[in-house]
Amino acid sequence: MNIMGDKWIYCLSQSAYDVNVLPVDIPTSSTHPVTMQQNHINNEISLNLNKPTPARPVRAKVQRLFMNQEVSPHRHPWAQLAFSITGMTRLIVEDGVFIVAPWQALWIPANVGHAVTVPAETEVYTLYFLEDAIPVPPNPVSGSARWERCRVIEVSDLLRAVVLQMDPRPDDDMPTVPDRPERERLLVNVAIEELSIAPSVPLGIELPKERRIRRLCQAVLENPMRHSTLDTWAEHAGASPRTIARLFRRELGIGFSQWRKKVLLAEAVSRAEDSKPINEIAAELGYTSTSAFSAMVKRSAGMSLTQLLSRPLASKIKTPQD
Repeated sequence: MNIMGDKWIYCLSQSAYDVNVLPVDIPTSSTHPVTMQQNHINNEISLNLNKPTPARPVRAKVQRLFMNQEVSPHRHPWAQLAFSITGMTRLIVEDGVFIVAPWQALWIPANVGHAVTVPAETEVYTLYFLEDAIPVPPNPVSGSARWERCRVIEVSDLLRAVVLQMDPRPDDDMPTVPDRPERERLLVNVAIEELSIAPSVPLGIELPKERRIRRLCQAVLENPMRHSTLDTWAEHAGASPRTIARLFRRELGIGFSQWRKKVLLAEAVSRAEDSKPINEIAAELGYTSTSAFSAMVKRSAGMSLTQLLSRPLASKIKTPQD
């Protein structure tokens, strides 16, 4: 199972975005075929219909996506929180890939290019935030750094209920006015409070900027089981293992093996969503025993695959350092 189409990595790596909402053209080639057709959504118009304003600094939006439907790469000058009701959502940003389960959401800072794909029909709920409405971290030591990068967070029952109650109507030809402005203000305050204390979930896959290892990462994402060792992947990339290891450490701060395990974890989550048994997933991902595979998941995520897929409590989540 391919975590994401290589055309999205290609588009997002070009940084060819306008300041406003604008999709990226994808060149037709054998390497990056245009296969979107009816499953491709140009979000240029619909995004602007729900944009936040000083009068309504947090806006809600609901969009139904069908199986394998894709929202084209775009960016906008406001931050975004996105989650689905059922099924996995894959969000691709300029420097990483995120697999988001229904009880999780992805935070995307303003002006960060991103694209969306879904393997099955779902409704994607979104909150758009003006900069002044971004949650204030409860810990002053960490500052606002954790809101300046993409991250997966756990969605509490309260946050989910609040988002579902917010008015998602677009502005169309003229700005909409909420039926009950005071109620919307209260809902927004609760949403911001819940978001400010939401724990992070380790389901992101960082992508480097250096072209040589970025191409290697693209190949791994396309087929993580093509090779099993750094030596064979380096040969595939046309570089020495020492060079690949050095560039990974410099660009991402981790080794290639650790990075590839993040890819395997994302693959495991995607395959488990299809109700595959753990022993079958382990075999498909190249593990000779279920126990070795389970140990990898435990080390990478801080919990078992079953816990990861069964809406873990915040206390069980190993949160990355902010």
